[in-house]
Amino acid sequence: MVAPPDNDVLWARSLHYSHSGSPGLVAVSVGVREGEILAVTGPRGSGKTTLLRCLSGQLVPDQGEVWFNSVPVHTMGPLTRERLRRDRFGWLGPQPQLLPELRVWENAALPLLITGAGHRTAKRVAAEWLERLDIGAFASKRPSALNRAEAQRVALARALVNEPAVIFADEPTAPLHRAERALLLRTLTTAARSHAITVVMATHDADCAAAADRRLALLDGRPAEAAGPVPPTDTEGQAACSLSA
Repeated sequence: MVAPPDNDVLWARSLHYSHSGSPGLVAVSVGVREGEILAVTGPRGSGKTTLLRCLSGQLVPDQGEVWFNSVPVHTMGPLTRERLRRDRFGWLGPQPQLLPELRVWENAALPLLITGAGHRTAKRVAAEWLERLDIGAFASKRPSALNRAEAQRVALARALVNEPAVIFADEPTAPLHRAERALLLRTLTTAARSHAITVVMATHDADCAAAADRRLALLDGRPAEAAGPVPPTDTEGQAACSLSA
């Protein structure tokens, strides 16, 4: 193994991953610096989510290396990778996945509570993030009182509450309307820049991609420049592809 560059907080080389024999990633390499926002772009099925899951230790690549702060993630056992995700990473997906039996502030504070933070401290920190996301008034409510956009803001607060080194955001604005997308994106990028949090964001949204410092485009599981040109299609074929995506 070759150690990654010192200035890359997250680094991967020649990642290969297959889903039941179908290629998910093919020879994907990437490095991300501390505090950098990287947008991973591409159509559905291009490997965006698979790349994020490999980088975050949720999946172990079939081939290749993943390093976090010069420590090899791909050689870690399941429990070590779970602790890494719990202590150093945040995850924000397209679905909020809030626990209905917990109050809003408890959902936001969950990463702190799991790692043993005091009840009062966890509640205070969670309340601060909820206020920044303009949802503090719902802190004592249950998730059932929230609409889709409000629930997604709680999920973002949960991802930020322990100030992780890296946040993996998988299509975080996909279920939201334009105004809500703008608020969520603005809060995420502002928090990342003010707290030196690295963000790796999978997205097909042009506004999200434009907010990033750099882009990595994927196509059919490969870096787009290595995948070759997209073959031309007629209008009917393009429409069919769009509907199936």
